[in-house]
Amino acid sequence: MDLSILIPARNEMFLAKTIENILENIRGETEIITVCDGNWPDPPIKDNPRVTLIYHSHPIGQRAGTNEAARLSKAKFIMKCDAHCAFDEGFDIKMIAECQYDWTLIPRMYNLHAFDWICKKCGHNWYQGPTPTSCTQCDNKTDFERKIYWKPRLNRKSDFMRFDHDLKFQYWGGLGNRPESQGDLAETMSFIGACWMMHRERYWELGGCDEAHGSWGQMGTEISCKSWLSGGKLMVNKKTWFSHMFRTQGGDFGFPYPNSGTSQARRYSYDLWMNNKWPKQIRKLDWIIDHFKPVPDWPEPITESAQKAATKGIIYYTDNHCEEKIATLVRERLLRCCNGYEIISVSHQPLNFGKNIVMELPRGSHSIFKQIYEGLKNSTAEVVFLTEHDVIYHPSHFEFNPPDKQTLYYDTNRCAIDAPTGQALLRYSMSPSFLVAYREVLLQYYKELLALIERDGFHRRRVGFAPGGRKIEGMYVPPTRTFKSTFPSIDIRNNGNFTVSLDFRKDKDRGGQLVDDIPGWGISKGRFGEFIDEIKRSDQQIEVHQEI
Repeated sequence: MDLSILIPARNEMFLAKTIENILENIRGETEIITVCDGNWPDPPIKDNPRVTLIYHSHPIGQRAGTNEAARLSKAKFIMKCDAHCAFDEGFDIKMIAECQYDWTLIPRMYNLHAFDWICKKCGHNWYQGPTPTSCTQCDNKTDFERKIYWKPRLNRKSDFMRFDHDLKFQYWGGLGNRPESQGDLAETMSFIGACWMMHRERYWELGGCDEAHGSWGQMGTEISCKSWLSGGKLMVNKKTWFSHMFRTQGGDFGFPYPNSGTSQARRYSYDLWMNNKWPKQIRKLDWIIDHFKPVPDWPEPITESAQKAATKGIIYYTDNHCEEKIATLVRERLLRCCNGYEIISVSHQPLNFGKNIVMELPRGSHSIFKQIYEGLKNSTAEVVFLTEHDVIYHPSHFEFNPPDKQTLYYDTNRCAIDAPTGQALLRYSMSPSFLVAYREVLLQYYKELLALIERDGFHRRRVGFAPGGRKIEGMYVPPTRTFKSTFPSIDIRNNGNFTVSLDFRKDKDRGGQLVDDIPGWGISKGRFGEFIDEIKRSDQQIEVHQEI
């Protein structure tokens, strides 16, 4: 065979129709390898020498299914497609004729008109959607027929796509207006992931589908990033097409099985590509943005030399309720880690730390917002690190240089410690005390936020706590990104904290990891006091060594 078409399918009601359509339209030496992931197809697949079925009684996931089908293939090319698609006549030979070795090729995409519903009592019909429970034209509530069309909607064409600053799929019709996009073969930044083709050997050179993403989600971003960052290309072939059915209306016309893994895939994808962690890449993600610039949602990245030249400062905020032993250790380490940085401290009581601003305020989120804003107004630094009285920062946290002036960056290498027990938890979450950004974007955010609160009152559920953590109606919220410092910083949790103490069971369920030995720090469990004393002695030894 020249081409193996790989179809991972779970609870797909139109799998048989998709396979039937492929068999009708292939014109080359093409086979179909389908993974029946947790169920037998209903209606069943007709026997055909070109069709191979792999059955799993328990689902293994879309990525694992794609990899399994690819391992069974011996063809020169592989094409992955969804189980609810229609195809152009001869699409296989049209794709094979154009697919260079270092290309990933996608056909032009149309939306698929799969079926209409017809009321068998009055004849009224309407466009595809969930199984009806009543007719809008008569009193029929039980007797409906699904009429299959299975043809492309020629007025719903998509050639060009991208991913946004969150690495989520977006359409990009504007790219098609550029001169370089006018030919039958054109570059595209990304795609939806429903249909793509490449040389089988190249697929394995790129590592196949990365199953660490989880079962489902971000496949278009993964394949496009691998294609471009490996030195190859992602191309759209306008000489042929496929048509894809979009299930967006919920019910039995929504996602065909419970799927809670999308957020995991997005977190993993974001960390992998934004932090340039893919071991096979020879280009950084910024290369793609530069290659297609201007890209919506993607400002031109700051050069590395400009990042390093930006002046840095810290905004330290406190309500003076933290245990003094901890707060003193935090400030001493900040002075050591941020030697040469501008320091602005904003406190409820006078404090001998940098330029001190005293604000007599009640404890609360609104007061913290005011303190941070006051610190930002008094700072002259270009880049600021927000710091808090109960976080023992690791020096690697301050090595980060924000690559974009309009984005908020959160360090997710965060370890929370329950002071009474010393139990430590590595966890993924956004907290203002781990936020780094250019001062101007933070200044504008807090200015608008405080004006909104002044006008409408303070509602914690509406505005949240971490900037960028949620959209706020009535104001601009900057995009957020994450980074991971070499070693975690220590977020102390005790009864004196304003923020809620740790719920280890809940945080562990959200992806947190209980640890005894904290990377870069040591063991805290059952010995929190000794742990803090060890940090202080280590700092003192460093000071003595530096003096010598």
